[in-house]
Amino acid sequence: MTQQTIKVACSNCNLRELCMPVGLSDDQLKRIDDVVAIRRKIKRGSTLFRNGEAFTSLFAIRTGFFKTCVATEDGRDQVTGFQMAGEIIGLDGIVNDHHTCDAVALEDAEVCVMPFDRIEELSREVNALQNHVHKIMSREIVREHSVMLLLGSMRAEERLAAFLLNLVQRLHARGFSQSELVLRMTREEIGSYLGLKLETVSRTFSKFVEDGIVEVKQRHVRIISPDALKRIVNNQQACH
Repeated sequence: MTQQTIKVACSNCNLRELCMPVGLSDDQLKRIDDVVAIRRKIKRGSTLFRNGEAFTSLFAIRTGFFKTCVATEDGRDQVTGFQMAGEIIGLDGIVNDHHTCDAVALEDAEVCVMPFDRIEELSREVNALQNHVHKIMSREIVREHSVMLLLGSMRAEERLAAFLLNLVQRLHARGFSQSELVLRMTREEIGSYLGLKLETVSRTFSKFVEDGIVEVKQRHVRIISPDALKRIVNNQQACH
């Protein structure tokens, strides 16, 4: 795997607000800059870390898109999440000091390497950083909880609607369109994540197109009626 190492500065990174705490003094920012000293380029299809690998760092995604997955007992890949620019990846390793999944780049990507022992050390001195790390972990727990609810009770349409809304909302937070997105993952990977067969994912996309809710051209998706997607999800929640 070719990994290019570059000196990086958080203080002038355009994703700073997304992965770094707001309101730090110049001195505190400089200290965080010193912690996040390295960037790595990861080629599409390459692995950032593997299940069982020793955990040493968190990674802030600067550019690109990742999936996390685990191998099931029958040898299939079960997708456990998708991560995009501005999000932190690698939190799975904190608990037992080793990673519990593989992280694979779905397109050429670049990450900032944040050695965890240095982050912990700095967190003790910079409260804003400690709160921020807790917030990131908490958000991950909430996200996993909502995925469990999604898989536990929703029909295929509701799962796909919730997935598209979540994706577009996360992209919008990064300054992208609220209605158009390019799916970096395959239909099969979406199915694996949502607990649906490939045919079901394709059929549900087709139904959304027929109903005038979305337009799909290969991996380009335009959401014509976000309200219709929300209704599909909310009707489900109202049933409980």
